This record gives sequence, C-alpha cells and structure tokens, in this order.
Amino acid sequence: MSRELIPAVRRGRGAASNPTGRFEPTRTEPFDDGWGSLAQSAPDRVPTTVTPEPARSILTRNDSPDVPFETSINPYKGCEHGCSYCFARPSHAYLGLSPGLDFETRIFSKPDAAELLRRALAKPRYRPQVIALGANTDPYQPAERKLGITRSILEVLAEHRHPVSIVTKSNLVRRDLDLLVPMARDDLAVVLFSITTLDLELARRMEPRAPTPGRRLEALRAVREAGVPAGVLASPMILGINDHELERILEASAAARADFARYILLRLPHELKQLFREWLGEHYPERAARVLGLVRETRAGRLNDPRFGSRMRGTGDVSELLRRRFEVACRRLGLDGEPRALDLSRFRVPPRRGEQLPMFDD
Repeated sequence: MSRELIPAVRRGRGAASNPTGRFEPTRTEPFDDGWGSLAQSAPDRVPTTVTPEPARSILTRNDSPDVPFETSINPYKGCEHGCSYCFARPSHAYLGLSPGLDFETRIFSKPDAAELLRRALAKPRYRPQVIALGANTDPYQPAERKLGITRSILEVLAEHRHPVSIVTKSNLVRRDLDLLVPMARDDLAVVLFSITTLDLELARRMEPRAPTPGRRLEALRAVREAGVPAGVLASPMILGINDHELERILEASAAARADFARYILLRLPHELKQLFREWLGEHYPERAARVLGLVRETRAGRLNDPRFGSRMRGTGDVSELLRRRFEVACRRLGLDGEPRALDLSRFRVPPRRGEQLPMFDD
C-alpha cells in the first residue's frame, strides 16, 4: 500500500488503519477514488468502548522457554495505550476484530476475574506458581481507573498469600501500594516497568495513551521507596528508532532505584508487520527502509522469527552488539542482578464450599 493510501493517523491512536484480522474470510482495503472519500471515511477521533466479557477461566498457561513464568492473568483484552509495536495486537484477530484500531479502541474487560481466580486457587490440584499479571496487555490501562479489576485480583492474591509479578507502563500501580507493600515484605510481589524511550515526542507517537516516561520513572522510584522490588524493561528496542537510548534509559532507571533490568528486541508477528510499516511510513518515512532492514538483519532475513531462543533477543552481529551494550551498562549501573525469588511456600488455599475458615492466621 502506498503512503498516499494509508489513512491519516487518528489523534491519540497508535495504529494508522484497521486491517482485517487474519482469520476473517473477506478483507477490505482503503481505496482512493480521487474524491477525497478515503479521508472522509476516517474520523479524526475514534472513541474507546469497554465491554464486559463473561469468562469461564482466568488463568492462562504457557510452556514457552522464552518467558520466565508459566501462569498469567490478563484482566483486559486489547489495550488503550495504543503502542504501535505491541506484539499482543494480533490476539484481537481471535475475537473477529482488527489488530489495528480495534485493538486499542474495543477493549474487553473481565469483571468476574477475582471470583474466577479464587475458585482456581481452591481447586485440589492447584499448585502455586508465580502469576504474571499483564503478560499480554497492560493491567493498568485507562479502564482500570474506573473498573478496578486488577486491584480485585491483587486483593485475592494478597488474601491468600500468592506471589505475583506485574508488568506495566502505568503509574496507576501506585494506587495499589497498600496491597503490594505487605506482599513484598513476605517476598510475594515484584513490579516491572516498561520504558521504551525518554523522548517525549517519540513516546507520543509510539505509545500515545500510555503515561509519559517521566511518570513511569516517578512510579518506579515510589514503588522502590515503599519497599517493593522493581525493575525496568527497556522494551522493545527498535533498531534505528530508540536503540541509541538504551544506556540513557538504564541510567534513568538506576537513578530511580531500579533493582534490575531486562530488554526485548522488536518482533513483528502476523498483522503487526503491516501495522508497523504504516506507522513508520507516517512518522519516519525517511528511516522506514533502514529500520525494516535492521529488523530483517536480526530476524534471519524476515520481519519475524518465532523460534524459541531467538525471538526475544534476535540473532546476528547487530543483535549481539545490542546485547553486549546492555550487559556492560547493567554491570556499570548495578542492574545486572536477578529479581528476588518470590516465595511459593506462603500460599494459603482458599476455603472450599462447606469448609470452616481458620480462627487465627498463621
């Protein structure tokens, strides 16, 4: 698609278009007929809708060797932060919706998440593992301010002394420090802040509805000063766009008292290939060919390499150089340690129906 046929970016949105999901039997493409109909059909503002979705289960399990957890909870499907590079965008295709604008404007919430979690923890076969909160979409996206689903999940986990790790771009996590601080004292909680850039203009283009990088750094400092272990995820690193900021991001995070750091290299699964091309064409057309060339150079000649062992860090000389830069900076800044291991032994099974609650806490 030529740049002339790419719909103008909607104000406050990360995607430039709404391509049909890969599972749909028919596809539509914008077409410029010379009468300005393409521009007229694209409203400047697209409202967000949040729809409650009944769920039968709440725990998601994976066996990927690339991620440090096996069990996760996603309180929301879709994410209003609208990050142009988000690897979770293609998941909206499973709902019959677009990974483009639909992903960031048509959000689905799980209002019964806390009750489903309590039932799952009470099952006789359940064995505690660290639950990753927000592994796919942000648990503290804007809808959480009103709905409080993430908080209700934390309340259940705190009540039953179950360990949790949180990944977020939002300073809203500070709201729940009253729950996280006592959990952290018992080695039951850790927070990871995703910081992609310190450049406000780049952040506005890449992550249009996420809190600013400065707000995230302030939240990181507040969480650490409250006694909750926390780290930084410099992710994704996009070669030719933000990789030159890697050391600055780590330095700012260390100044905010981060305990540790991680990074992930950009990957472009499924529909994200088209969406990210459009984003580059709209915001950085002069760099687009170079950036995509660097993606291919680190992804075995493709825009996505799904192989375990390479999909998070890439392959080749360029990705190896980035890895070395990261390791050197982390050693210099004291961010090269591992996060504190969370304690699985404190877990208390919720009482099952008919069982009597204990009279005293242990």
